[in-house]
Amino acid sequence: MVEEKGDQLVYQAASPDEEALVLAARNLGYIFLARTQDTITISELGKKRVYKVLAMLDFNSDRKRMSVLVRDPQGKIRLYTKGADTVILERLQNRGPNETFTERALDHFAEETLRTLCLASKEVSEVEYSDWSRRHHEASILLQGRAQELDTLYEEMEQNLQLLGATAIEDKLQDGVPETIQMLKLGNIKVWVLTGDKQETAANIGYACKLLTDDMEILEEKEISEILEVHCVSNNNSRGSGEAQSSSCLSQQHPKASHHKKRAVIISGSFLDKILHTGEVLKEKRRLWRWVPFRRAVGSEQQGSLVEKAFVDLATSCQAVICCRVTPKQKALMVQLVKKHKKAITLAIGDGANDVNMIKTADIGVGISGLEGAQAVQCSDYALAQFSYLQRLLFIHGRWAYLRICKFLRYFFYKTFAGLMAQVWFAFHSGFTAQPLYEGWFLALYNIFYTAYPVLSMGLLEQDVSAKKSLEFPELYVVGQQDELFNYRIFGITLLHGVSTSLASFYIAFWAFKDHVGSKAVGDYESFAVTVATSALLSVLLEIILDTKFWTVLSFVMVAASLLLFCLFSFMTQSIDAFRIAPAIFCFPDASRNALTDPYVLLVVLLSLVVNTIPSLTIHLYHTMTGKTTIQQKIRLKAKRAPEPSVELRAHVSRGSFHRRSSYAFSHQEGYAGLITRGDSLRAGNAHPGLLHAEVQTLALSSLPSPSP
Repeated sequence: MVEEKGDQLVYQAASPDEEALVLAARNLGYIFLARTQDTITISELGKKRVYKVLAMLDFNSDRKRMSVLVRDPQGKIRLYTKGADTVILERLQNRGPNETFTERALDHFAEETLRTLCLASKEVSEVEYSDWSRRHHEASILLQGRAQELDTLYEEMEQNLQLLGATAIEDKLQDGVPETIQMLKLGNIKVWVLTGDKQETAANIGYACKLLTDDMEILEEKEISEILEVHCVSNNNSRGSGEAQSSSCLSQQHPKASHHKKRAVIISGSFLDKILHTGEVLKEKRRLWRWVPFRRAVGSEQQGSLVEKAFVDLATSCQAVICCRVTPKQKALMVQLVKKHKKAITLAIGDGANDVNMIKTADIGVGISGLEGAQAVQCSDYALAQFSYLQRLLFIHGRWAYLRICKFLRYFFYKTFAGLMAQVWFAFHSGFTAQPLYEGWFLALYNIFYTAYPVLSMGLLEQDVSAKKSLEFPELYVVGQQDELFNYRIFGITLLHGVSTSLASFYIAFWAFKDHVGSKAVGDYESFAVTVATSALLSVLLEIILDTKFWTVLSFVMVAASLLLFCLFSFMTQSIDAFRIAPAIFCFPDASRNALTDPYVLLVVLLSLVVNTIPSLTIHLYHTMTGKTTIQQKIRLKAKRAPEPSVELRAHVSRGSFHRRSSYAFSHQEGYAGLITRGDSLRAGNAHPGLLHAEVQTLALSSLPSPSP
């Protein structure tokens, strides 16, 4: 669509790629002037021509092409088609020198990491068009099977084409994309690239992004088929031997595997279809198919699951996986495949409508707001303006969030056990008479005011290292992947720590009050309860203070507020006036003032604090003496790595033999033919022509978008 704003023409396109092609044609003298429901007006080298639109053969991700039937000013009917080179070249009427030259040009463009498509046309006779138009109208009004009938008619019309040429659009990455992918790899995040680009383009982008390196062994489809075959046979022979054995078997099933430390997988969408559909890779191997009938209870469904798991095991053992020419549905199926066969958290990141299925399928979806529209952002859990912001999302905020949640859970359980388990120990000495140890108000306010704020501040503000250090050392991200900060072992230690704190607080006070009365005749039940409560509360706060690595003004305020609230509520609930008003509710009159003003009781509280703090200090000292350093100490001792130079997106030397597969230089979503033929208008967008985005997804599964306008 085109709009006139002053003396300027503003174009609205289904994708920025199409807009770039229209702008390039305008620069060459072919200007798109106007579009109505039935006509297209073009200025061809200064001469105005009007074409009548007869039909639009819309684009979808399965067809990988789109066409338009028009009647030119001379009255001839012509079909113009654009699409991926694989689908265009196989529909040509004949192959000649021009077609061969075009194929070589396409290979050269792909090596230059350009996104390509082919253009073709043919002349349609009146008789052929009349018959086709009648059947097209009948198919368009069907209530069932309409899409299939239309696709059949489109396929019939798009035959015997004549090649017009090929186009290529520069595929430029945003700033920081190679560095971000490198950091993901250092953070032990497997990166799988799912893209619609042709194989050569995707491979060269992989090298530019440091996803692929020169010392990697590239496994292509034939080698992968052989590995999967051998793996599945060995798995059936040793069924039930475990995943560890099958994974080790995979690493030895390629003859060159022992000579290469790093491997990468590059496959196409058609090969991925075979993997995703009941083991067709195995069915192509005749000797294996002859072997299968001798196995018991190995059906096609079981075979398909076996092939899928074998592929996932192989892919996860590699440093990089690139899937070329995949459709939006295949992207989602790939994510689902990993979730099915691996206990892994998947993150999908993309910037276009073709990424929506993948983003929704992954555990975490990230959308990038770019030139491809807002569909990915609207369906995602997180929205980013640039791909490089993924560094801060994962390695700073993501890791901090994991640290804070783990510490919050640990100290929430710890403070509960440390403060309230004394009730259990008291029951052994009260004959299980249901007599509470603490004052009722202390029990009610302990988890609300006395200990909640320090734990909450730790859960909101805690940092083990700064943001700068987190980015310098992405290896710290591995701590969260291995669940080192909160697991069953940590929970058990926290439980024992809380129980030991409650035991020390109770029995030290019990021993001190058993045979001795303070200078102020303090030795009653209320004073004993206040002493145990104060010891437990101060021990919990001191433990939190010792384990807090990042102090802010709010952290100090939270700790101070807990102590002040304890003093304030103790004064209010234990006052003589409150006791006179409601003696059954305020039954500890002046207990805290009488107990905590006795030096003997204060020494008992101090002794409890020392005993409860000694285990934590001893563990820290032991780790220091035995070399088990903390994260901060490791960072101080680790030498600074020299920054690696930024990588520009440029042509890379061809790696091995690649089967040619074209990229899509247009949107993967359904086209707007119906909208245009109805005469409706697209809403004006902020699309910008020029250098376009590289639409690549990773596992992460991330997208490599274009520079922000």
